[in-house]
This record gives sequence, structure tokens and C-alpha cells, in this order.
Amino acid sequence: MQEICSAEDPNRLALVAPDLIQQVDMIRITLSVLGVAACLCAQPNTEWARQRLDKSSRHGEWVTVKHDNRSVDAFVVYPEVREKAPVVLVIHEIFGMSDWVQLLADELAQAGYIAIAPDLLSGMGPNGGGTKSLSSGDVRQAISKLPPDQISADLNAAADWALKQPSSNGRLFVAGFCWGGGQSFRYATNRPDLKAAFVFYGDAPPADAMARIKAPVYGFYAENDARITASIPDTKEKMKAAGKTYEPVVYDGAGHGFMRAGDDPNGTAANVKARNDAWERWKTLLRQLNK
Repeated sequence: MQEICSAEDPNRLALVAPDLIQQVDMIRITLSVLGVAACLCAQPNTEWARQRLDKSSRHGEWVTVKHDNRSVDAFVVYPEVREKAPVVLVIHEIFGMSDWVQLLADELAQAGYIAIAPDLLSGMGPNGGGTKSLSSGDVRQAISKLPPDQISADLNAAADWALKQPSSNGRLFVAGFCWGGGQSFRYATNRPDLKAAFVFYGDAPPADAMARIKAPVYGFYAENDARITASIPDTKEKMKAAGKTYEPVVYDGAGHGFMRAGDDPNGTAANVKARNDAWERWKTLLRQLNK
């Protein structure tokens, strides 16, 4: 066996054990593919977000909102302001409820808004748990199987709960990221009282659904994200044909997920710049629309 597997004479190896060589090559290919898949499915490390969130002076808490037979956990953060504030409904990425999503809610509160971020995987994990009860691979699989009507009902329950708080001024915005970006666009087709929808690198709904949109839609996209960004011209045409407002901006050099990646202390210069520019644009739009 040692003689057959020796690398001293590759020609002899090829003659004696061609099937063995083929098997080894297949193993190598399989391991390579599995490695890539594992990388693609890996949950981003957002410990830095948790550390920043823990230092916040703003009041953040978990609440449970109910509708039909469901209980949905949501993270809400209140601004430190004298006046009543608008509500921003935050829809998480395909990674589910993460530390970064909670940090983003805190950042919105710092800017003067009541931010509420529901865990749309509430009750979908083992023993009725949510995102935290699932592995990263299971999170993606569970999100891909969420019924659209359940997503809409969960979002409505969270939005309605926040709007009923004494500190709310009754104005509602929605923002989503990655998978949540597509959901924020879709939510605009189902929620007529929205003041605006902010879509961060997410898919657009079908053209026939766009006719139901009442609020302006503002898009935030990455240059290096052709899977999503290449569809912008078609979305612009369809929204224009439907008589709807759609204003997309593509951020140079940024990659998919740049709002989270740009928040990361180790983020690339392009993602950091895109995140900061998008954040300023977003806050400006919120101020203009909060009237």
C-alpha cells in the first residue's frame, strides 16, 4: 500500500491505481465545495455590535406582540427626545435577528426615531424559540420557508404595537436589509399608511403588486452586487409605469450588506464610505418626510 501511494513515481501511480487517483480528486473537489458552502452560510461575527449596544444610554427592550395564534418577539428602542417620534419598522437580514440589527435600531433611536425590529423567526425554532435557537444554516432555511402572509401579519403586529405607544406621533416608515430589503419593498404593497419604504439591497416585488404601493420607495444599492443592482433599470421602468415614486442610489465600490459591513470596525474603506453616505441620505429623507 505504501508503494502504491508513494509520490516518488507519479507515472507508476497512474498506471497502478487510476481509480484511486480519481477517488482522491473527487474527495478534494467535494471538500472544496463544502468549504465554499460553509463560508457562504457562515453567520457574520457581530460581537462588535453587541459591545457597542451594551454601551448605549438609550432604553431598549424586548417586547412580545401577538396576533392570531402567534407571539412575535421584537426589539424596540426609544429616542431621548421631548416630542413624540415617528416609528421605523426594521426588517432583518437573511441572518435573522442579529446583534447588528439591534444596534441599528439603537442608531435609529439616537437619530430621534422609535425603532422596532421583530424577530420574524419567533416560534419557528426548537421549543418555540426564535433566531437564537437556530444554527446559521437553519436560520437561512427557516427564513426561506416563511409564508408571505405570516411575514406581513408579523410586521403589521409590530408596527401597530409601536404606533400605539404614547410617544409615537403616528407616522410609520419601514426599512429592510438584504432579504429584509425585499420584504420592505413588498411591505409597501400591503401597508397603505406607510410614509416611505427604504430598501437596502433587496429585490423588487412583481409589477402587478407595485400598483398597490402608496408611499415613495427609496433604494440603497451596492455597485459590486450585480445580482440585485442589475435589476434596478427594470424596476425603475415598472415603478414609473405604475405611477410610483422610486429613487435608487448605487454606492461606488460597495458590496452587498454594506450597511452592516460598513459598521464593522474592520470594514473596507468602500463599505464604510457607502454606509456613512447612505446613513446621511436616510436620515435626511426621514427628516423631510416626517411632516
